[in-house]
Amino acid sequence: MAIRAPKTSLRDANTPEVHFSSRRTLVQLASFADKLFTWIARSGGIITLAIMIAVGLFLGLRAQTAFGSQGWNFLTETSWTPENGKFGIAAVLFGTVTIALIALTVSVPLALGTSLLISEVLPERIRGFAISLVDLMAAVPSVIFGLWGVFFLQANIIPISLWVSQTFSWIPFLAVTDKSGNPLTDPSAFTSSAVIAGVVVGLMVVPTQTSVMREAFSQTPLGEKEGALALGSTRWGMIRAVVLPFGRGGIIGGTMLGLGRALGETIAVYMIISPIFEINPQILKSGTNSVSALIALRYGEASDSGLSALMAAGLVLFLITLVINFSASSIVARSRSGADSN
Repeated sequence: MAIRAPKTSLRDANTPEVHFSSRRTLVQLASFADKLFTWIARSGGIITLAIMIAVGLFLGLRAQTAFGSQGWNFLTETSWTPENGKFGIAAVLFGTVTIALIALTVSVPLALGTSLLISEVLPERIRGFAISLVDLMAAVPSVIFGLWGVFFLQANIIPISLWVSQTFSWIPFLAVTDKSGNPLTDPSAFTSSAVIAGVVVGLMVVPTQTSVMREAFSQTPLGEKEGALALGSTRWGMIRAVVLPFGRGGIIGGTMLGLGRALGETIAVYMIISPIFEINPQILKSGTNSVSALIALRYGEASDSGLSALMAAGLVLFLITLVINFSASSIVARSRSGADSN
């Protein structure tokens, strides 16, 4: 018969037995101030979302008549005669996008250079003043920019527009011609153009873009910048290799936020442009339009059908700017983590 050896235990007889339980969870007891702050923040977010939904529903309900009569032709028709039942936003939407793209062409280089100057070049004692000065530009009313564009910029940019149209007339959108294709040289053909409106709007969105880009650049890890300089890099080399890649999300987000602002600018554009209801691809030629300027121009004299058409145009612009701003906000939020920085 086999004899089994007694079982031995590595644990000493005098050692108490340890029982492992599940991991404990730490629960933080929120104070009254924390609860109040959470309630206020959630209420603010809910109210903001409710207001946006209410604006969208209001525009959608008031635009039912226009959408019902035109359908998809509302996006492809260029003329604007709601009283005759023929209207659309193809021409004004083209002008809106054209002015916004010209504004970005002007604003993005200025905002990028200004943000890098403030965050990487200026000494600390001047940096705060420069930030306040740029933020102060955002508080200037748009009507002031419009007056500046009408009475100063327009007269000084016409000779430049004339030279550009004559020198680069082989580029279709830079040529200024009549309906027969003959080049125009009269100064009146270059007033109230999309370029003038785009330059004014571009200067208006520079502070917004500069603020977003500067915030992204300021979060660049100091150790990475010092490491690049210690390895013999120049200041520009450090900016190109470290700061710009880290702030790529801020650059994209600031650009898109500026685009959303440029699409919806009203007063400055309304004061400068000469409204037309046809697609004008020649950006230096007088005559363009925008959705916001159309609403400001026709709202006071609109009939019931015309008012519904204006609400439909406003709804399209509202949806476009909403998509752009949401996309920009998500890009900026992702860029703050520095996840793209190696």
